[in-house]
Amino acid sequence: MKIYSMIIANRGEIAVRIIRTCRVLGIETILAASEADEESMAARLADRTIIIGPPPTSTYLNVDLMVQAALEMRAQALHPGYGFLSERAELAQACADKGIIFVGPKAEHIEKMGNKLAARMIAIECGVPVVPGSEKIDSYEHARRVADAIGFPVILKAAAGGGGRGMKIVTAEDATSMKQLYDEASAEAAAAFGDGTLYIEKYITHARHIEVQILGDKNGEAVHLGERDCSTQRRHQKLIEEAGAPNISDALRNDICDAAVRLVKSISYENAGTVEFVYDIDEEKYYFLEMNTRIQVEHPVTEMVTGIDIVREQINIASGGGLPFAQGDISFRGHAFECRINAEDPFAGFRPTPGVITGWEMPQGPGVRVDTHCYHGYKVPFFYDSLIAKIIVHGDDREHARRRMVAALDEIVVDGISTTAPFLSEVLTASDFIDGRVHTRILDGLMG
Repeated sequence: MKIYSMIIANRGEIAVRIIRTCRVLGIETILAASEADEESMAARLADRTIIIGPPPTSTYLNVDLMVQAALEMRAQALHPGYGFLSERAELAQACADKGIIFVGPKAEHIEKMGNKLAARMIAIECGVPVVPGSEKIDSYEHARRVADAIGFPVILKAAAGGGGRGMKIVTAEDATSMKQLYDEASAEAAAAFGDGTLYIEKYITHARHIEVQILGDKNGEAVHLGERDCSTQRRHQKLIEEAGAPNISDALRNDICDAAVRLVKSISYENAGTVEFVYDIDEEKYYFLEMNTRIQVEHPVTEMVTGIDIVREQINIASGGGLPFAQGDISFRGHAFECRINAEDPFAGFRPTPGVITGWEMPQGPGVRVDTHCYHGYKVPFFYDSLIAKIIVHGDDREHARRRMVAALDEIVVDGISTTAPFLSEVLTASDFIDGRVHTRILDGLMG
């Protein structure tokens, strides 16, 4: 079934990104925007815009409101982007019930993989290694017994969510205050996801975060589009991503990618998704971490090395089309980086800096892509995530791409607000990063 009109249930650069692919495909775009985003670039680019209310939670996090907007605007399909409602099974099911094509996986797949404990069991059943840990933890006393059994450090995690919320690391030194950390993690998970259920995993101190982009169709076919390294993080939030992962063997690369495909095939997963792994550098072992049943912020680096438009493939699969390529048809060229540019002051504890952009110049040139929703005179609101742009570069190899990114960051001019661009330049020129010795705590030294 060909899609002729689509409502975008999101904002910011991902809304702009989706609109641009839809325009190429000849699909009418409708933006569901809050009052704070009425003058956004996405609203300017969309064919039509419907204002769905004041920010923040009464709009982009309201399933009924989004479905009502789609019906009112007679949208044939709905794309949730990432964040907000993108991994809410209720939205996918509500769309199915109302005859709206949901550009994403089925509700049952979102539900299965969205619960980390359920996803962990699926991984075990299809032979994908998981981090030593527990099932559901029902009390602090239970948590302490598990921690004592597997040994500190451990990490408390929210079963129903991610993004660093409901997550606490407990070292041997923290053992005496573990109850407080347990209570804090549970409360944070309940507030963020409506579910305070926790589980425990062994915390891997010297770790890398490696993830695999996958696509699956209604015929049960699935392919991977290679791996990304997302180890350069601050407080579990990714800052720099790259494709492919540096300093790993081809054998490990193939094992991780094959494991991801095996996992999604086991549930007949449809649409785009990302299977995330943690790699223990000391033990040279990888473990399943979680699956994100949506498009990722960092999807452009995969697009740069494969030449595949992932949003286009999402739309194709959602409309009932099969994968247009087999695994052997996919090739990987060069290396790509993405830097997330946030409206934050990195030299003042990464304090958010909403406000009016009085100067705006983004990099250009060969191998440089900028995904953004901002422009000169745009007012960055304080209601939402501070991401204002993604700088993506492609190079012949990792060093070429790294140098190209350093040069691109140097071209950025943003006046009126502070951004993280200067800090990212420091990271890219640090010796460990240059040599590809990335890990999840690489920023600790740079941040003092």
